[in-house]
Amino acid sequence: MQVSEKQSVVIIGGGPAGLTAAWELIKDGGADKYDVTVLEGTRAFGGISRTVKHNGNRMDIGGHRFFSKDERIMDWWKTVLPLQGAPSYDDKKLGREHDMESGGPDPEVEDKVMLKRHRVSRIFWNRHFFDYPISLSPNTLKAMGFKLTMVAGFSYLKSMFHKLPEDNLENFYINRFGRKLYSMFFEGYTEKLWGRHPSQISADWGAQRVKGLSIMGVLKNAFQKLLPKQRSNAEVETSLIEEFWYPKYGPGQLWETVESNCENAGVKVLTDATVVELRQNNGSISSVVYEDSEGNRTELAADQFISSMPVKDLVNAIDAAGSDPESPESKGAPADMTKVANGLPYRDFVTVGLLVKHLKLKNTTNIPTLGNPPIVPDCWIYVQDPGYKVGRLQIFNNWSPYLVKDVNDTVWVGLEYFCEEGDSFWNMSEEDATKFAISELTRMRVINGPDEVLDSHRERVKKAYPAYFDTYEHMDELIEYLDGFGNLYCVGRNGQHRYNNMDHSMATAIEAVGNIKTGKTSKKNVWSVNTDKSYHEEK
Repeated sequence: MQVSEKQSVVIIGGGPAGLTAAWELIKDGGADKYDVTVLEGTRAFGGISRTVKHNGNRMDIGGHRFFSKDERIMDWWKTVLPLQGAPSYDDKKLGREHDMESGGPDPEVEDKVMLKRHRVSRIFWNRHFFDYPISLSPNTLKAMGFKLTMVAGFSYLKSMFHKLPEDNLENFYINRFGRKLYSMFFEGYTEKLWGRHPSQISADWGAQRVKGLSIMGVLKNAFQKLLPKQRSNAEVETSLIEEFWYPKYGPGQLWETVESNCENAGVKVLTDATVVELRQNNGSISSVVYEDSEGNRTELAADQFISSMPVKDLVNAIDAAGSDPESPESKGAPADMTKVANGLPYRDFVTVGLLVKHLKLKNTTNIPTLGNPPIVPDCWIYVQDPGYKVGRLQIFNNWSPYLVKDVNDTVWVGLEYFCEEGDSFWNMSEEDATKFAISELTRMRVINGPDEVLDSHRERVKKAYPAYFDTYEHMDELIEYLDGFGNLYCVGRNGQHRYNNMDHSMATAIEAVGNIKTGKTSKKNVWSVNTDKSYHEEK
């Protein structure tokens, strides 16, 4: 009997896409068929879905709701971390209810558990709170006032009958919300997020991130809430979902668990392994060269390659060492493809965590919360007021009580700032960035002042958001070039230069592994994840 050789697979990146690919290859006896190696450039797992630990408190980089309309992903998550079977600390103390999973773990006793959480997100504008997404609640109408409400209403009616060509993001928003609401809640925030006016950004971003959400969608959702019939998740715009799952210790806990499961099943995982070159031979990738933290380089050959590294870096790494123009094996990427790749823009961001004694904001909702006085119930607060640089606030206490060392008597707040690597805010010292964040929270009347702050931590994140302008319009040409390497699969947010959520990044990896297992040569299924507007989750 002839024993077939194992197929070797190198996976670049230990984030959600890379680790999903590794597990999909190795699970259910896959170690007998595949020799899998994961190369991770840092010492942490989860990419921007990691959890940062600081003095007993934990910080979620970017905020990650575990919710998907793809049931494969929901099942995948709860297989890694089973759903809770007993109330979490705060729900038990406050009498808040969730459906418990029969036989599920007790989060007060066990660590490997997925919590069920209530979603509350609001907009902060002109020192007033508005529902997020925009709703027509009495609170919204009261905060806007009669005159502004009428102006916004007539502006929206006009947008229903006079549609603008959707050749940019500005027109995309105006068509769905009217010019007045666009100018209040979208224009300044979008420019804050991307560093570009919405008129300069492709409408593709709106099609992915806003999907079918509109004033009519909000009205429909509000009306259906009054009906007794329960709707499935697939019937609700994801922007309006009110419950999500969340690991006890943040998203990084899930990916650390997946990485451990992969290693135990036979995957070789290398950290501090930054890929600096991909070598090609006869139209295929033949090997990668990775560099450790001391500058030592190692070449690793394989049959298949799955990349979640940024497309810009990937293209520049193709035969990066090919300095001899006469060598047929040192081709490098074509000049036009390198130009497209180098022109792909990104937004980076900085999170400043502040541990404070109290929040000045009062909980005026009917949702009970911890703290004395009780804190606001928000997971996120979107700062769409143009008077502040901060884009969003995270209240980590509300994501999971286990993220905060003293959840009863302190509040752990994350301030998210969108910037570009190397700009003045990025280059600020941690001390100056912290002072700036404290001053903004004080001006916003979220805290009383610097004396309220007990501890702080600044975290900088490169290439957090792939952007949809500059050479992005030529992305299809780059995809065609990369797909020309039959054994190279691009997956994940940065791997595809697509503003995917975590579930979509995972789905691209699942599709890629499926192609490797079946021998499917077309990669259309890998690239088509998250192109259907009804599939995507609003951030």
